[in-house]
Amino acid sequence: MNLFGNQTRNFRLYHDGKHFVGEKRFESIHDLVTDGLITLYIETKAAEYIAKMTINPIYEHIGYTTLNKEPTLKKHLPMCQEVPDGQVSQGEAGDKERLTSLVRRATLKENDLATKYEKVHNFKVHTFRGPHWCEYCANFMWGLIAQGVKCADCGLNVHKQCSKMVPNDCKPDLKHVKKVYSCDLTTLVKAHNSKRPMVVDMCIQEIESRGVQSEGLYRISGFSDLIEDVKLAFDRDGEKADISVNVYEDINIITGALKLYFRDLPIPLITYDAYPRFMEAAKISDPDKRLEAHHEALKLLPPAHCETLRYLMAHLKRVIQNEKDNLMNAENLGIVFGPTLMRAPDLDAMTALNDIRYQRQVVETLIKNEDILF
Repeated sequence: MNLFGNQTRNFRLYHDGKHFVGEKRFESIHDLVTDGLITLYIETKAAEYIAKMTINPIYEHIGYTTLNKEPTLKKHLPMCQEVPDGQVSQGEAGDKERLTSLVRRATLKENDLATKYEKVHNFKVHTFRGPHWCEYCANFMWGLIAQGVKCADCGLNVHKQCSKMVPNDCKPDLKHVKKVYSCDLTTLVKAHNSKRPMVVDMCIQEIESRGVQSEGLYRISGFSDLIEDVKLAFDRDGEKADISVNVYEDINIITGALKLYFRDLPIPLITYDAYPRFMEAAKISDPDKRLEAHHEALKLLPPAHCETLRYLMAHLKRVIQNEKDNLMNAENLGIVFGPTLMRAPDLDAMTALNDIRYQRQVVETLIKNEDILF
């Protein structure tokens, strides 16, 4: 209990090794009370102002700049000039330091090659060292710790209340996106400014360059340790990863790495939101109605997911066109890729088990009708 502004304020404190209130965690009661007094003072003396902070945000006027560093884009953009590979032009290193993730987003916005996929921000509660200003409303971020939230993918810093107002325009920065595998698909393609994940493109191109006549393609598993090596190579080197036949002679290593990528996605290629619609579509007996239902279900997928699925299905269709050699038909590939591309969201074990045959049918339908559905 504390007397504040001639009013009695009550605190409910918690402790689990650290003192905490809500999302804020403190090393000591002293820090907790200090932060509480700061917050109470701001909210008491500036309640009306705080309520109006998001009404006319600076974010909508100056876009992808930051108040925490020099906001003028033109002042810091390096002059266009040819520089030999592996070298950094004079002044460029300093310019890169000054260019924040948000300014980088401005350059992407002007780039015709920039992928137009929409992405929500991945906000996490964050403690800022030193004075910080909200990059949405331009107001000071008060408090001792956890003063606001920071997007883990693009670095945008805003008040927690402002985060609800920020548009879904996250443009991930590679310095924040550390992995390839286990990374959200839309986050990855936006960070690399590509239509599809480089893993998918590179693996499929490598497989097709070697030919898709290999018996049991995608059914036969490669050596797990080497598949893990491919995963680590992509995580470490990105698009520079070497997956050529000189390094991995067995084509099943590459097919295994591709399947592992899809299994590791935090949100499956066929997303949890779309999953029920695909299951319903697979259970329709009339072929024409079933095809139409699949077409409608595809509309629920995020654009990056839909484009990646289209590319994969076109590849798998080329695989079944060589069935005489590889002995893989659409049903076989449906068995392999059904559980790989889609997972039941929070279903009990028995229901998930029953869904497996419908997962197979979904993939089989998508492969056979790839040219119609996409």
